[in-house]
Amino acid sequence: MEMTTGLERKYAALGAEISVVDGQVIEGYASLFGTADQGGDVVQAGAYAASLASIAAQGRRIKMLWQHDPAQPIGIWDEVREDARGLFVKGRILDTVARGREAIALLGAGALDGLSIGYRTRRAQKDDGGRRLLTELELWEVSLVTFPMLPSARVAAKGEDPGAEIWREMAAGLRALRLDRRGD
Repeated sequence: MEMTTGLERKYAALGAEISVVDGQVIEGYASLFGTADQGGDVVQAGAYAASLASIAAQGRRIKMLWQHDPAQPIGIWDEVREDARGLFVKGRILDTVARGREAIALLGAGALDGLSIGYRTRRAQKDDGGRRLLTELELWEVSLVTFPMLPSARVAAKGEDPGAEIWREMAAGLRALRLDRRGD
């Protein structure tokens, strides 16, 4: 099934994580193959191949953004590639950019610890369980984010805080409260 939807965002799949190599260099998996996310999507091996080849042929790079905001690039992805596990990324956060300095500080403190991809679906199909199998994606960007969709999409260097679930629930409650107040 061909799909030409608008730009989508997907938080790192179950088990994906990023590591802080030094204060500015980060690496890890922005997407894992064969794992259903909370939205029921499963990225298939090879889904990024055509997009990555096209970007390389044009001499372009995948953008590193802050919270999916196209007005706030914060670094450079030096390496973006598929391997047997998923979409591996390695890059540098720029400390010459104000938001980059903030991201470095937040990563170091453990306050920022998620990855998320921005993409357009080119081809997908539904399986018998109703999950969307993503077979071709046009990758636009990989962002550092505060709240990844899945609990294990965290920076590995800091480890998982046993109390993190409480903070995620509190954040979800605050978002719900904000939405309720907008309706008043």
